[in-house]
Parts: sequence; C-alpha cells; structure tokens
Amino acid sequence: MESFNYLLVEHQIIQTKRLVLRPITLADAKDMFEYASADENTRFVFDTHPTIDITRQKIAEFFVAAPIGKYGIEIVETGKFIGTIDIRIDSMNRSGCLGYALNKDYWGNGYMTEAGLAILDLAFQTLQLERVFAMHDVRNPASGKVMERLGMTYEGTLRKSRHVKDEFVDDAYYSILREEYLAK
Repeated sequence: MESFNYLLVEHQIIQTKRLVLRPITLADAKDMFEYASADENTRFVFDTHPTIDITRQKIAEFFVAAPIGKYGIEIVETGKFIGTIDIRIDSMNRSGCLGYALNKDYWGNGYMTEAGLAILDLAFQTLQLERVFAMHDVRNPASGKVMERLGMTYEGTLRKSRHVKDEFVDDAYYSILREEYLAK
C-alpha cells in the first residue's frame, strides 16, 4: 500500500469540469483576502483577516508549510481563486476529515459540491479510505446542505465542540462510508 502522503502529493492537482484544485501559494493572497476579510464568509470558521499581510501569513503558516491534502479552488474559465478545500487523513483509522471555505460571491453555483465530490473520489478511489466526515457550526446550515449533496449522512451534534471567535460552538457531524460512496 502506498502512503497517503505520497498519493496526496501525486494528486496535488485535480481537474473537474469547471474547477482546478491545486496547491495554494502567496500569489493567492489577494483573492483569499477578498473573502477572508468578510465576516459573512468567516463568521463560523476562522478569525476575519484585518489585513492582506495576515492573509499572507496564514497562507505561509497553514497552506505552504504543510500543503499535503490542502487545495485552492480555482475556476478554470477565469483563473479566479475562490476558496479552499482540504482533507486531513487519520491513517490509523483510514478516515478523512473534509473542510472547506468559499468566497460568498460564488455561493449557490455548485462549486463546493463539485470540489467536494472530487475530494471524495480521491478519498475513496485513490486513497482507499473507509470513511470521510465533515462538521459545521449548527448556525451555518448551508454548509450542512453541501454535506448532504455530497451524500453524507447526519450523525449527530457535538455540543460546545470547538472554540471559535471567543465562543464555544456546537458542531453537526456528517459522514459518508466507502460502500455508500461506491454504491452511488
């Protein structure tokens, strides 16, 4: 069995019909700041970026320092960077945690579902994972709708499971199993 990291590096660029999922670089700072500086985009997931320099630091610390499994979402037609998607692997349990953020100006176009399906394909076809899960702040039901469109099943809510923006938040958990994905 090839290592998860090797397979992820081998598949660091993924093409879909409308999107390219690819490594994130400092060149993406302007487009990322566009949504990372908007509270409507960040209120459920991370601190809003007050300056583009903070965005550049976050890219360097999170995406460039440890890039494996982390993808920028770019629209093929325009080359516009519109968000991120990542899968964090738990190799012992052959599972992955899916996370994502999308510029609000691109909500409602099916981009996150398209990107998510590409990552699920990678997870189940290439990495041979048994389970992929995701979670969302219960106050953000739109994120749960994406999980449902990906074929995920609601598993339950963990109360006060994360500390975000100076408060503890409840997270709704969803998952999809390998056999469920392959049956679709």
